Amino acid sequence: MGSFLWLATEPSAAASQLAEAVEAHGIGLNFNLLETNLINLAIVIAVLFYFGRQFLGKVLTERREAIAVAIQEAEAKRQQAAIALAEEQQKLTQAQAEVEKIRASATETAKAARAAILAKAADDVKRMQENAVQDLTSAQERVMGELRQRIATLALTQVESQLKSQLDAAKQQQLIDRSIALLGGSR
Repeated sequence: MGSFLWLATEPSAAASQLAEAVEAHGIGLNFNLLETNLINLAIVIAVLFYFGRQFLGKVLTERREAIAVAIQEAEAKRQQAAIALAEEQQKLTQAQAEVEKIRASATETAKAARAAILAKAADDVKRMQENAVQDLTSAQERVMGELRQRIATLALTQVESQLKSQLDAAKQQQLIDRSIALLGGSR
């Protein structure tokens, strides 16, 4: 590792020493970066293509299959969601129809209750009027009875006072005799 760092930090000195060592032993290295990189890159690509083709093909096939499965699952979920949406819309439609039925029923019930209340109120008014008429008639009869009694009392009082002033003892005796004669008795 130390020699690698030394080569990396001292490229020109290391290259010249390496070149001298290679010439001494008869092996030669090309230190031209452009030439060596292209060759190395071509070798790496060839090795990757040869060995990685099966691996990369296998990975891509698995990925394609996983994507296809995911698409199928998504499509199945979409269809299930569409079915669930249709069911919920049908339930909503049924609920709205039920609400409309309840509203119509409530309206009919309210109309019937209103009619019943109005009929009862009319009956109550009629009964109250009849009671008022009966109360008025009975009050009228009572007042008439009281008036008759007062009139009779007043008439008797007045007749008594007139009789006392106009009737002397002889007229009284004559009136008594006449009344007894009318009753059927004689004196």
